[in-house]
Amino acid sequence: MTPDRHAALGIHGGSSATSRGIPRIRTLRRASRFAVGTIAVLVLGAALGIAGRVAHSRNLDAATRRQQAVYVATTVVRRARAGATVDLPGTLQGYFESPIYARANGYVRKWFQDIGARVHKGALLAVIETPELDQELQQAVADRARAAAALTIAQITAQRWAALQQRDAVSRQAADEKRSAAEQAQAALSAADANVRRLRALKGFQRVLAPYAGVITRRDVDVGDLVNAGNGGFPSALFHIAQIDPLRLYIDVPQRYAPSVRLDEPVTITQSELASPLHGKIVRTARAIDPVSRTLQVEVDLPNRDGHLLPGAYVEARIPVGATGTLLAPDDALLFRAAGPQIAVVDASSHVHLKSVTLGRDMGRTIEILRGLHDGDRIVRNPPDSLADGDVVSVQTTETGASAQ
Repeated sequence: MTPDRHAALGIHGGSSATSRGIPRIRTLRRASRFAVGTIAVLVLGAALGIAGRVAHSRNLDAATRRQQAVYVATTVVRRARAGATVDLPGTLQGYFESPIYARANGYVRKWFQDIGARVHKGALLAVIETPELDQELQQAVADRARAAAALTIAQITAQRWAALQQRDAVSRQAADEKRSAAEQAQAALSAADANVRRLRALKGFQRVLAPYAGVITRRDVDVGDLVNAGNGGFPSALFHIAQIDPLRLYIDVPQRYAPSVRLDEPVTITQSELASPLHGKIVRTARAIDPVSRTLQVEVDLPNRDGHLLPGAYVEARIPVGATGTLLAPDDALLFRAAGPQIAVVDASSHVHLKSVTLGRDMGRTIEILRGLHDGDRIVRNPPDSLADGDVVSVQTTETGASAQ
């Protein structure tokens, strides 16, 4: 058959090898496509795995940095401006405070006022039994009577001898001696009277009285206690009494601020136990600097009509000191290390620089910085002990001008 005939009948012409090669090529093509797809899937899986590991590593690094980050609170240091104040500690005291001792020797028979009692002036606090003093008084009265009798006989004798001397019956010398004896008897009677008055006055001290109206703040005596006159022989006073309205507050103002203290200046007093602040005024100053502490003692009077304020309580007083130009820092910013007092300063790139500072006066919540800082420095409050120079910190909160009062 001719090739045309083969073509008409649909029978391929050519060799048998060509016919067998076509399915093989197709199989190879399918295998290559499968291999390429498999490789692509493997490459894609590997890429996804690497990307996951990279992302996990980045997240781990970020979490590690977050955990290692040091969060600090800072404040900007400012100089004290006009109208500045200074906070100083003080202790409330009664306007009058007196320890009351026994003035007569004896035993306590009874006491009538206990701690917290409000007493008026002259109120009976205790009665002391004075057996020895009673005997001394009786003896003094007897001595006085004997002196009075001696004076009477001496005066009579002197008068008689004076009459005899006028008649020249006795010498003038003898008459003068009798007159001198009468004068001595008069002096002895006066001394006996003085001794009786003294012992009667001491007898009156067996009644222990309040010297002024106030509150009994302490009682150190009980029935049967042996007491001696004054404060000898007994460990403490019988009673302590205080006048609590008004109260006195003594404040030691540093020498730097002494020229700014003025009489009648208002003073704000705060006490942690009281919700609202108290207000008083400066009534007097010592007008002299204490050479030991280099401070000026200032007295502030506080009204206490309701009795809420208690003598002996710790308070803080805020006193106006005007514009001093002093650089102040909060006391919680200080670090005390081997290099001395330091303060952590944070720069613009959040790096920490430990600055050695020279401290001035302690003002309570703030402290003077004489050298080492500059106006506008951002410092760390409550720095951790592990904070080192060059550390990078994260500023959590910032208080502007917290140290300037």
